Amino acid sequence: MNHQEYDSAQQKYKIIAPFLHKTSSIKKISEKNSVPIRTLNLWLKKYRDYGLKGLARKTRSDKGTLKVYDEELKKRIEGTSLKHPNLSRASIHKLITEYCTQNTITAPGYKTVCKIVKSIPDDMTVLSTQGSKAYQQKYDLLYLRSSSRPNEIWQADHVLIDIEVYNDKNVLERPWLTIIIDDCSRAICGYELSFLAPSANKTSLCLRHALWRKSDSRWSIMGVPETLYTDHGSDFTSKQIEQVCIELKINLIHSQIGCPRGRGKIERFFRTLNQTLISGINSIMSTENKQTHFDLKSLDKMVYDFIVNYNHQIHSDLGMSPAERWQLNGFLPHILDSLEDLDLLLFTVAKPRRILRDGIHFQGLRYVDLILAEYIGEDVSIRYNPSDISSIRVFYKQKFLCQPICTELSQSKISLKEIQSARNKRRRELKKKIAERKSLVEAVIFASRKTLSPSVEVELLKETKPSKSKLKLYESD
Repeated sequence: MNHQEYDSAQQKYKIIAPFLHKTSSIKKISEKNSVPIRTLNLWLKKYRDYGLKGLARKTRSDKGTLKVYDEELKKRIEGTSLKHPNLSRASIHKLITEYCTQNTITAPGYKTVCKIVKSIPDDMTVLSTQGSKAYQQKYDLLYLRSSSRPNEIWQADHVLIDIEVYNDKNVLERPWLTIIIDDCSRAICGYELSFLAPSANKTSLCLRHALWRKSDSRWSIMGVPETLYTDHGSDFTSKQIEQVCIELKINLIHSQIGCPRGRGKIERFFRTLNQTLISGINSIMSTENKQTHFDLKSLDKMVYDFIVNYNHQIHSDLGMSPAERWQLNGFLPHILDSLEDLDLLLFTVAKPRRILRDGIHFQGLRYVDLILAEYIGEDVSIRYNPSDISSIRVFYKQKFLCQPICTELSQSKISLKEIQSARNKRRRELKKKIAERKSLVEAVIFASRKTLSPSVEVELLKETKPSKSKLKLYESD
């Protein structure tokens, strides 16, 4: 019995119960409840033979089915509704009636047509009118990846932060944030904030922060995960990230192309970050009559503090903080042996360099370390962090050798973009000065024509004239 049948049987039993308990007669029960005596006797017989189940009203076996003379005609009505979703039911009935008249078929009534259209399954309607993608989002079975222990599954993703800060050129720009979150504990394992667009290098920097131990004792989440679950972006499907996962024995899994499902936890963190931190910063920045903006370093400090606090706040789904959940039952993560081995995998690879007597030259800068004195003339490979090139990491025969520094940049953290920007600025200034000085040569020659010999004047003028194009042309041109 379903719920409605059970309630109906209970009501009938309450009516005949006084007679069964011999506290009232059939006649009195009939008068009190306005139920015929014949019906009461029938209920008593069914209750004695079948119990409470006998009092339930049986539903018709054909309930819900529509009486249509022809099954093919029913399909035509459904097809007309699905093919022309904007048609009214009256228009559909009119079309079907005309079809039946032409083919000498008994036409169904308007109510029958309405019932057939109404009985079309919702999933069939969505697939026909809105397409496969809408159908998948609404009706496809969803496989949610979930983990039962820390560091079993990590999720990684990028987001363009909805806030503008000053970049190295003192121009307002929106930075990119990369986050890695532990699926089991919801703890943030690592992050990377910079103006770098999503790339394999950016993902590698975030992985480095997530895998290695932090200097802050409040942030204890680290270790090598069993699985890294990402979307199908080019930065996550790159050979560099694939090679890193192979070396560290991490199972790299991508979501389906165009269907980034099962990653709601990291999306929920992005929403919390936007609603709590970013919206608050925007309200501070936009005062009544003036705009105040931060630089990337200030924003990075705010994001860092927010993540540390997030890891130690009570999570509504867990009933404890993510940090507590990650450390539950004395969990011990798999930790790498050395940071140098990790850098060899993750950092950006530059072309091989030769160690000279004055150090290693890279990007117009000179890097020095005492250890390099023993390897002068040897070829080495270097790796560097694009966000900070004040120092590089040198590897000799695939083994970490040393970390030389650039004495000019050692006091500050300077990015490669800042160096390139300074070079370009200096180059433009020099070109401007050269052009200005060359433009004054003709005036000097004009004033000195009386004293200069003709041959010297010709040579000076040659130097001031722009060089002719070296493009070779055909005689016909």
